[in-house]
Amino acid sequence: MSSSETGHSAAPDPAAGAADALPAVAPQLRALRRRSSLTLEAAARAAGLSPAHLSRLETGQRQPSLPMLLALARIYGTTVAELLGETAAGRDAVIRAADMEPTAAGGWTYYPAGAPGRGMQALRVHVPHGSQGDIVRVHPGEEWLYVLKGRLRLCLGDATHRLAPGDSAHFDSLTPHRIAAQDPDGVELLFVHTLLQSPTAALCLGQAPGDAP
Repeated sequence: MSSSETGHSAAPDPAAGAADALPAVAPQLRALRRRSSLTLEAAARAAGLSPAHLSRLETGQRQPSLPMLLALARIYGTTVAELLGETAAGRDAVIRAADMEPTAAGGWTYYPAGAPGRGMQALRVHVPHGSQGDIVRVHPGEEWLYVLKGRLRLCLGDATHRLAPGDSAHFDSLTPHRIAAQDPDGVELLFVHTLLQSPTAALCLGQAPGDAP
């Protein structure tokens, strides 16, 4: 990773603001981990967390960031929507704008833009300036993003790319990557990633090893 592009801005504490906590997350995290037949230690190791940290997430003492939710969703073979306790009426092919309820996690705001239970997940994401720009993500799968509004700084390995509205990127998620908004108003993205441990993906890809955020 280029030392000149560390992007160390003051990021909001995901644990701050108990009033903003998501009450459905904690019980869902525990229930889905048990459904996956994973011990606390095994799930934490796969997510790159300490067992104590995951335990605090499962008991509601900490609020997970969006990268944590994405990692745990992959490990448990589900979607962020299910982790948040949301249930879909059905597998409709069309998702109406009025039905895209915003959810805040770790400073980001995202809108589900796809149906649950698929082999990939689609989100519309707002990334504020200075939020999680120093978090490096590495996990199996592929990611595709498209800049709707604002400017994005995308670090892939040792390379840094600056994307403007209309630009897109498609890359292997095993490449260490970081996402940060360059403009004070943040950046809005369309974001698609594969859920390699979803039941759908397992049919054609086989069982994927535990991944890390």
